Amino acid sequence: MRPAIRIHSLAEARVALGVARELGRPVLLASAPGAAGHAGAGWWRALVEAARAEYPDVDMAAILDCGDSAGDAMEALREGVRLVAFSGRRDVADKLRAIAAQRGAEVADAHPAGLDLRALRDRRAACVVWLRAEHGDG
Repeated sequence: MRPAIRIHSLAEARVALGVARELGRPVLLASAPGAAGHAGAGWWRALVEAARAEYPDVDMAAILDCGDSAGDAMEALREGVRLVAFSGRRDVADKLRAIAAQRGAEVADAHPAGLDLRALRDRRAACVVWLRAEHGDG
């Protein structure tokens, strides 16, 4: 799996993707835990689309955390989010996976651990270290 970097804004996505481009590394942009419930799937989809438009040459994926809310996961799939994390009941997760597969999307069991950019002073430097370390360069 791609190394995950948790982002909270388009500005943070730009930092992560800029470093990924410089290093020629793939990256997984991860939302904050439970972001689907407080920021919404539409916000995430728009952020990811903007990031892809600015960095079309970067091998990136993006995952929206829906916590244990099946409703948030369904809304994300309806909004066109391609990868969601759902930590709810297994039987509900199986149903969500079937729905996601029909839409060309995926449902992950867990939100990935990764570098969280929110409280960092030098986000760029942290991304360099993280992406190098995740590829055995650091």
